[in-house]
Amino acid sequence: MTHTWGTWGPSWCWSLLLFAVTIAIHAFGIALIIRIFERLRAMSAQNAFLDTTLGSVAIIVAVTLALATLHAIEALIWAAVYLLLGATPSFADAVLYSVDSMTTRGASDLELTREWRLMGATEAGDGMLLFGISTAFIFYTMVRVWRNRFQS
Repeated sequence: MTHTWGTWGPSWCWSLLLFAVTIAIHAFGIALIIRIFERLRAMSAQNAFLDTTLGSVAIIVAVTLALATLHAIEALIWAAVYLLLGATPSFADAVLYSVDSMTTRGASDLELTREWRLMGATEAGDGMLLFGISTAFIFYTMVRVWRNRFQS
């Protein structure tokens, strides 16, 4: 069976919409994390804990957990749409499929229904970009934390 635009069109449209939504969520989340980080840094003159190794590690762990939460929210959004479209039989399957696709693991043996399979591949691309952004942000955080710590 060949796939024409008529068959794949809705899958592309949903994929691009979800791609844009998850990137926006990630960007907003990172902006919020930066704002919190800057407030903590401004308060650090009064709190010497942030200038310790343990304080620096705590900031990095907190940022990483916040990013993991963003990834979970984004995977849940994809999963909810899979369920809404009837691409998976249950929410549990949709969540597992979404996390599997977003992490590019692909070993769950779950498949979307034929007309929505393109979304899984698109979610994998979205996941690679989101994890790349998160990795860059963790690196940025580490550089800022350690630079501030050793320049103080």
